[in-house]
Amino acid sequence: MLGFPDDVLVTDAAALDWAADDFGHVVRQRPVGVLRTTSADDVAAVVRLARARGLAVVPRAEGHSTGGQAQAAGGIVLDMTGFRAVHRVTAEHAVVDAGARWSDVLAATLPLGVTPPVLTDYLDLSVGGTLSVGGLGGASHHFGAQTDNVVELLVVTPDGERVTCSPTFHPDVFDAVRAGRGRRGVILRATVRLVPAHTHARCFRLRYDRLADFLHDQRLLMAERRFDHLEGRAKPDGVGGWGFRIDATAYFTPPGSPPEPLDGLRDRREAAEVDTVTYRHFANRMADDVAALRVLGPWRWPHPWLNVLLPDAAAEAVLAESLAGLVVGDTGVVLVYPVPRARFHTPGLRLPDSPTAFLLALLRTADSASTLRAMVEHNHALLRLCSASGATTYLP
Repeated sequence: MLGFPDDVLVTDAAALDWAADDFGHVVRQRPVGVLRTTSADDVAAVVRLARARGLAVVPRAEGHSTGGQAQAAGGIVLDMTGFRAVHRVTAEHAVVDAGARWSDVLAATLPLGVTPPVLTDYLDLSVGGTLSVGGLGGASHHFGAQTDNVVELLVVTPDGERVTCSPTFHPDVFDAVRAGRGRRGVILRATVRLVPAHTHARCFRLRYDRLADFLHDQRLLMAERRFDHLEGRAKPDGVGGWGFRIDATAYFTPPGSPPEPLDGLRDRREAAEVDTVTYRHFANRMADDVAALRVLGPWRWPHPWLNVLLPDAAAEAVLAESLAGLVVGDTGVVLVYPVPRARFHTPGLRLPDSPTAFLLALLRTADSASTLRAMVEHNHALLRLCSASGATTYLP
């Protein structure tokens, strides 16, 4: 096909079915071929040939998208899992392939006492995948998105040219591919900024009954930067309402003392939980839950997720309306946490016109076809509500 060997540009049913699915299991768009290679020349060549024939080309590594973002209907999917090397790590930078997982990166950096500034909650996502959408995490209130912490990229442009780009060298390409969702060039390799890593993490789980208090304290902790990692979540309280929790984490290295900057907060202090773990364990804290979900089955079920960024002024009202009557299921999670617009510098990552935005990530699992239909319809209604408030979609 297109002049490539059959074992490089594959068209068998198993490969096409793999490329027509993703973690969401909601959208299915079959390509005509899947490129499986470890050659940057092959990637550039197939992009040129596909462009000449009017075919879409989309890169995919872990396939953790939930709405078909890494699919190419009638086009070609680039299997990036062959590009998985961590090439070089120094005290300031890591040079890694786009198909490398963030867990691979962290395993290579921690022995040198350094870490990427922003990590996603789940580490087994590919570097190229998160850089193609932005990459938000609990440290984004300090450092912005993962795309704001990349200093150089090796890219195949939509014309099929290989280009090394940075903020000062081919900045137009650099700005196009960061949060470009794989449609404005293919990331092959990234040079990621690193920062010193502490060895331990002091983790506080602060509980709230009132949404207003929960949001107030998140704004305060974000503005004062008391913690290194800041996230929040909403959870049904079992009696028809909702409870809220701030997960605030401070890093430290013994023999230094772990900080406890909790003054002036409105949480129910008697319900607070505190523990201390290693930084490595904290960064990979989802591993045990994911392993359990894989064994029990829900990891393989459909995931009709919704991720939006709400303007601060509308956050409380929109969240209250969004949570009313919301069904999340046994394995569902609702994340809510603030990010300051001033920390973000990626043109392709759209934030609301507000100094502070709140990420609302509605992460649900559907255990039946009827539940999936209902959740998808509900997501569309919530998206209309959020958009009317000035929200932007993080993962369209």
